[in-house]
Amino acid sequence: MTLTTDNIAYGSTTAITCTITSLTSSATAGRGAAVIDNSTTLYDDALLTVIVKTSATTLANDKAIYVYVYGSEDGTTYNSSSAEAVGTNAAVTLDAPTNLKGPFTISCPAVSVTYRGVWSVAQVFGGTMPRKWGIVVQNYTGQTLDASIGSASFTGITFTNQ
Repeated sequence: MTLTTDNIAYGSTTAITCTITSLTSSATAGRGAAVIDNSTTLYDDALLTVIVKTSATTLANDKAIYVYVYGSEDGTTYNSSSAEAVGTNAAVTLDAPTNLKGPFTISCPAVSVTYRGVWSVAQVFGGTMPRKWGIVVQNYTGQTLDASIGSASFTGITFTNQ
């Protein structure tokens, strides 16, 4: 009997096209990201990273950034409504409640500070990566985010046996 060892192989970190800098605070709107195609890379998971910086103005509301995830089983239809136009780097009006997955939360309790969040994408889809996926970032800090720092990226993960 041969024993196998489970291993994790990390891919390269890939930038996600999503304009997060200078994102205004809103209870109903956010910024969508360009879709990420997993149909050729076939990652088992992806570690998603979102980085934001609060500005020097007063914080209010929830003092938080919410990161939602959208996905597609067939590569064309996403878990959003027709009003939540996802798939491109553009403004998104969020339904209440939304069919987007999440949210992941970045707490932002102080002004002029850089905050980071790192999460598993497969986690929100029950442990399986969708064929195509992306994010929507909602700023609900009561202030417009800093114009100098704001980005999203992911590192693909493949599980292997040896």
